[in-house]
Amino acid sequence: MTESLRFAEAVSLQDLSTYIKRARRIQEQGIRLQSVGQVLAAWVPVMTPSSLTGQLPAVLGLRTLALAEASQTDVTAELSSISERIARMNPAETTLALPPSRLTVPWAAVTPPRSGWEPLGSLDDDELRRQAEAGIAEIAEAVPTSAGAAVVEQVRERVWGRTLEVQADSAAQHIPAGAAFGAHALNFLAGDAAGGATTVHRRGRWIRLSSQGGFILCRSTREQ
Repeated sequence: MTESLRFAEAVSLQDLSTYIKRARRIQEQGIRLQSVGQVLAAWVPVMTPSSLTGQLPAVLGLRTLALAEASQTDVTAELSSISERIARMNPAETTLALPPSRLTVPWAAVTPPRSGWEPLGSLDDDELRRQAEAGIAEIAEAVPTSAGAAVVEQVRERVWGRTLEVQADSAAQHIPAGAAFGAHALNFLAGDAAGGATTVHRRGRWIRLSSQGGFILCRSTREQ
């Protein structure tokens, strides 16, 4: 197991740092760093169901970064431990030492399929953003400031677990609302009115959104 990662460019570490900052606005459940050859996959959970019967979809964010050499890495660590190490580094450095402490969390044991995806078309980034912002506003309006965790979870399940009908190329496609939230919250979408598009693929219950800034992998709680 690799104890450090050597990136192809120093700027990749700053990219990783920015990605972690965005993820920490959503959760503190860690980051999974998984390398395949000279490509590093950086996974973060956007949302995960609280139980086997929960209606909240499993939504994972993914950024890929180029490494200078092949490595064998699959570790899950605290978001803060990675960001603090990057902050202490010289901006010209390219080698990140991995923290010795690791997390064992259920979401990191879920690896979406790598092949067999069916292309469904492309979605307008502005529409995905609009759907995500509408869901955020709905939750803010429905949840009182004194609400308990159970109430908040019920509202989140209702909003992010619902299916959105979004026009993809020449046909309407159905995606979990939580996938739109993930693409927006991690800033994967192109800027407002920039004309960006996100391609959509499906395999079984999994949906993959491929946007300008990264990927969202979402497993719905219901059959598509």
